[in-house]
Amino acid sequence: MNTTESELQCLLDLQRQAHAADPAPAHAVRRDRLQRLGALIDSYAERFTAAVSQDFGNRSATETTLTEIVPLRAAIRHAQSHLRAWMQPRGVATAWTFWPGRSRLLRQPLGVVGIVSPWNYPLLLALSPLVDVLAAGNRALLKPSELTPLFADALQAAVAEFFASEEVAVLTGDAALGQAFCAAPFDHLVFTGSTAVGRLVAQAAAKNLTPVTLELGGKSPAIVDASCDLGKGVERLAWGKLINAGQTCIAPDYALVPRPQLDAFVAALRASMQRLYPQFQGNPDYTSIASERHLQRLHGLVDDARQQGATVLELEPGNGRQMRQMRQMAPVLLLNVHAGMRVLQEEIFGPLLPIVAYDTLDEAIAFVNARDKPLALYWFGSDSAHRDQVLAQTLSGGVSINDCLVHLAQDSLPFGGVGPSGQGHYHGEYGFRQFSKEKPVFLQSRWSAGGLVYPPYTPRVLQLLRWLARRA
Repeated sequence: MNTTESELQCLLDLQRQAHAADPAPAHAVRRDRLQRLGALIDSYAERFTAAVSQDFGNRSATETTLTEIVPLRAAIRHAQSHLRAWMQPRGVATAWTFWPGRSRLLRQPLGVVGIVSPWNYPLLLALSPLVDVLAAGNRALLKPSELTPLFADALQAAVAEFFASEEVAVLTGDAALGQAFCAAPFDHLVFTGSTAVGRLVAQAAAKNLTPVTLELGGKSPAIVDASCDLGKGVERLAWGKLINAGQTCIAPDYALVPRPQLDAFVAALRASMQRLYPQFQGNPDYTSIASERHLQRLHGLVDDARQQGATVLELEPGNGRQMRQMRQMAPVLLLNVHAGMRVLQEEIFGPLLPIVAYDTLDEAIAFVNARDKPLALYWFGSDSAHRDQVLAQTLSGGVSINDCLVHLAQDSLPFGGVGPSGQGHYHGEYGFRQFSKEKPVFLQSRWSAGGLVYPPYTPRVLQLLRWLARRA
């Protein structure tokens, strides 16, 4: 059932009051909430999986388990293992001129956090930030995408079963509710989605000076080095591109390949894709495109590239009527592409891969740097000097070397973008800190030299200050 804007305000007020009554939940309380979140996932896993598949048209249950349920359970275990240490005040260095005083950081919950999650990984991207939010001692309101309505209803029912509404609640509704949600005075707002919508979310949050974590997207490059083993490297690239039919914010969006290896790369990539998916039409392992509008947009990208002279290689030519009915789209490789084509301008979010040939590594790096900073970057090769050059001379949200996507699954690494691909980050301790106020505290000693510089400012005080200025 859709949530009204007045219900949104009531839930926000309820959680604010609950936070005021318990602004610093104890370790046992936080651990209990994480345990209940884990029990929720276990109890509703099959229902979530079925709902996501119905919302998409088809999505493999194994794929949902691999990409959503397994990472969530790992994130919860990681948080439970480290929670007590994360909660401890942290001693930091104190300038010697203030000894024997001490300095520390006190990590405190922010209050009520809003989470707006997208349709492509509806379970993971709703509950992954929630793990960090709950570990940090906050309360949360969740707004899942209206484009996965069956999943949103299942999530709302699950959360209502395992959490009191003053702890966590799910709001379902259309884009109008989403706009009201982003404009509400949360203590922090998390949004995952497109860069264009992220700009609007940031503007809405700014009216309340609400800090935001924006997990956006963009065009994540895969740089194939001349030293790359095309056997292993290309198979990993194919997997990263085609999981969830490319509907992944950190999927490789285009590949940069040394010109002499272009033909061998294309042949190896086609073979790897067809090994992973012996057929695409009707294959239960191959995810459908989530909506008819999105499918039409992808075909429009191919048509635009073809009309502008690109070489179009379809792995199952025709993408016939049955595939259209199932909203499935076989992979398409695009060669001889140029910057004027939409496929090199827009985030693809589907099983299309433009392939750009380069002559020197400097040229490949310049190609990446001429575009917005990506959410992810991938490099394949064995030449450590080339690898280090790419790492040093490009800026991206995250990097996987000789693989795709897997940096996202490391709970000891932060996840987040930079510039147009996002701001802020979460996962593990980085998420705990993102959703906490690290309050600086100075503890003055009984014995302090501060009185030596109090007024009146005698010549002796001035002489002391000059001495301190030279040594501080």
